[in-house]
Amino acid sequence: MQREPRVIALIGATASGKSSLALELASRHGAVILSLDSLAVYREIDIASAKPSKEERKDIPHYGIDLLSPEEPFDVTKFLNLFEEISQRSLQENRPIIIVGGSSFYLKILIEGISPLPPLSGEKRSTLDKLLDDLSRAHKHLSNIDPLYSAKISSNDRYRIEKGLQVYFSTGFPPSQYFALHPPRSPLQKSMPIFEIRRSRSELRQRISLRTKKMFDQGLIDEVAGLEYRYGRSPNAMKAIGIREVLDYFDGRINRKGLEEKIIINTARLAKRQETFNRSQFHNVIHGDIDTIRKNIESLWKTSSVTDFFNDEKKKSIL
Repeated sequence: MQREPRVIALIGATASGKSSLALELASRHGAVILSLDSLAVYREIDIASAKPSKEERKDIPHYGIDLLSPEEPFDVTKFLNLFEEISQRSLQENRPIIIVGGSSFYLKILIEGISPLPPLSGEKRSTLDKLLDDLSRAHKHLSNIDPLYSAKISSNDRYRIEKGLQVYFSTGFPPSQYFALHPPRSPLQKSMPIFEIRRSRSELRQRISLRTKKMFDQGLIDEVAGLEYRYGRSPNAMKAIGIREVLDYFDGRINRKGLEEKIIINTARLAKRQETFNRSQFHNVIHGDIDTIRKNIESLWKTSSVTDFFNDEKKKSIL
């Protein structure tokens, strides 16, 4: 029988305490951590991403952190490739993997898989990139090609619009037809337990406020100034919460007091969207406060298999 890979996902709203718990568990169990954060993947964005410090992660292998320069693109394909790479390595070293972060879209794709995309020639790639400069126009173009596919996606969903148009430009097939012939594949061989830290809205707001103040104490404004000087404002990373508000401050749209409050408000809104997404997209999730999640993960890793663990959990719920 093939040995089950020990992989878990730890999700929750921003500032819920995911990273701290992941560090604690990884240190105790010799696990590696795969970041599920679309901002922490960039070098030089340390404060705005609230990534664990080098000191905190020095004895724990981390992946998905400090991989790219801020002007380089990152997408789910790169994330899936990274997962497959560390999955093989961790199995050889007999290390558990903790996937942790707030960008749950990547986790959704990891579970569901993606269809292999056909390559695109340089000239067609250039045509597609120009079309994507105006997402509304690109979505309309996709609607003319494949009304069925485009009706299922938002007009500002750049990832799916680009994916659909790439398929069409490369193969000539409408994306619905292509994906029917090439169903999605996931690198996960077996089910993966998902644990979600939940906190009350007031507690989460307080934690967001404290973290925001800490970011300013650490030098957030200077970090953003340096990023703007080196990379300008066009990279997607420069539109992240904590960065875009500081740029508004540089432009005189808000004062220093308003800057801090705006980041807190926007982060709280992000947390609400993350909670909504997690509830709607993931099922059979074990959720609770941080102590409950810690105990459940410890229990899982003492159990012989994921199946046995979930059977035990069902028995507890019945009792």
